[in-house]
Order: sequence, then C-alpha cells, then structure tokens
Amino acid sequence: MKNFDLAQTFQLAGIDVRGRLVRIGPALDHVLDAHAYPQAVAEMLAETLVLGATLASALKYDGLFTLQVQSDGPISLLVADVTSSGELRGYARFDEDKVAEAATQDTTQDTTQERAKVPRMLGSGHLAFTVDQGPNMERYQGVVALEGATLAACAQTYFRTSEQLETVIFLGSDVGSKNRTAGALLIQRMPHDNSKDTDDVEDNWHRVVVLLASLKLEELLDDELSTEDLLYRLYHDDGVRTYEPKPLVHKCRCSRKKVETTLKSLPRAEVTDADGTCQVNCELCATDYNFTAVDLDRIYGGSDE
Repeated sequence: MKNFDLAQTFQLAGIDVRGRLVRIGPALDHVLDAHAYPQAVAEMLAETLVLGATLASALKYDGLFTLQVQSDGPISLLVADVTSSGELRGYARFDEDKVAEAATQDTTQDTTQERAKVPRMLGSGHLAFTVDQGPNMERYQGVVALEGATLAACAQTYFRTSEQLETVIFLGSDVGSKNRTAGALLIQRMPHDNSKDTDDVEDNWHRVVVLLASLKLEELLDDELSTEDLLYRLYHDDGVRTYEPKPLVHKCRCSRKKVETTLKSLPRAEVTDADGTCQVNCELCATDYNFTAVDLDRIYGGSDE
C-alpha cells in the first residue's frame, strides 16, 4: 500500500492554515493481528492509532508521544504511542459482553447514534496526551474529558480550550475489509498577522473547513489516491505546499532484555511457576517471553530472593 503508513505535513498558500494528513495500513494490521479484537474495538483502536500519529506529527519532540483514553464504558482503555522516529504501537482493553451489547444497539431510529462512538463504546472518562522526552526533560501532558461524540471531536475541544487553536479533524477507519486502514486529516488555523483583514481571515478559515467537510471516507482511505492528489483535490484553489512525508511503522519497544530487567526488580518467588519456569506476555504486541529455571538462575544470580 504505497500511499499508507505515512504522515504528510502541508501548508495552504497565502492563508494561515497548516495541516496533517495521516494514513496507516500495514502498520495497523500488525497492531490488530496481535489480538482478536471484536470489530467495534478494532475500529476504536484504529482511530486512536491514527489520531495519535496525527497529533504526534504536529509536535516537535524527541522521544515518545502517547495518546491514552480511559473510560467506564465497554472499552475501558485505548492506548497509542508514537516515537519521534515514527514507530507506533497500540492496545485496547474491553469487556467482551458489554462491547457486544453496545455494538448491537438499534441505530435505525437515530442515524447519529452510530457516529456517536464515544458515549456508546467508551462512556465517561478522559483523553490524555503525553510527551515524554526522557529523564532530563520536563514531561508534558494535556487532558480533556470525553464529552464529544467522537475521538476527533474530543481532540478538537482540547485544542480549542487548552491551546487556543481552532482545529478540525476528519477521522475514520475501515477494519472490515481485506486491507484494514485508518486515516485522519487535521487542519489548524494559526495566529494571523494583525495587518490582515479580519473578515478575510474568517472567510478563508470557514471555506477551508467547509471543503474538509466535503471529504468522503472512501477518498481518505483510497490507496490509489496519493496524499498530494487528495490535498490538491480539496484545496487546489488555495495552493498546497507539501513537505517530505514521514514514514510510520509498527514496532513494539518490548524486548527480552527489558523483561529480564523487570523480573530482576521483583522477588523470584512471585514470578516463578510451580515447575520453576516463568512466562511473560507483552500486553501490547502479544509476544511471549519464556524463561527456564537456568535463565532465572542467571537473572537472579542463583538466588531465590
């Protein structure tokens, strides 16, 4: 999928609007293949992943960006993190029975209910952004309540209230087809030059938002449509300046060495099975790490402590 697993930065010529176009495909497959998620959960995780990648691409950082959703609904946890080099991973925790019940709710009488995924699948809770640039750098975190109908709406509220940036996000996924994909297009109105006519600034922003609203999910997820062609189709009257796209790739940061370090910090008796071995499973990528009694002797230096 040549037009997926990338983050495309762009600027509209002559007006104070910048944006990000992000699409994930094969990287999404890796995340979803690790767990047998129900379709409703897979959709929410796919949208969390692409939203996380979109927000991360709008920041300058060297380290780890994490988007985490915690709630009291059928899906209690959604996590997506993206390193500054473009490595992403994700995970969802859910109640299978509650998800099945929420997914089968009758939406024939209310066409907006299907779109209102947050109250239906997540309930009450919060969405948090965290930027971690290492032990010697201050950690940044932003939090917003889950008060919108969609994750995109919640993120837009955060930017408007906490960052004072008018932001609009078009977000969607398709996890029911052979090629599972997700995409997001974000536009932000940047602080404008006071010498510019205020009416023109407002008119330009309104027009850009209306054009974004004309975008269809099929276009956003069309692998035959390049990012440049999609942006040109939307904003050719303004002129679009694109920058070198950033590749995205699925990669979990777990490793046998990290697991060994964690084990060493715990009493051996707490991690050892009856046969003297130990099995550890990475919650995010589902990789199993198996340790024999000999391995544990090496880790603990032959001690039972």
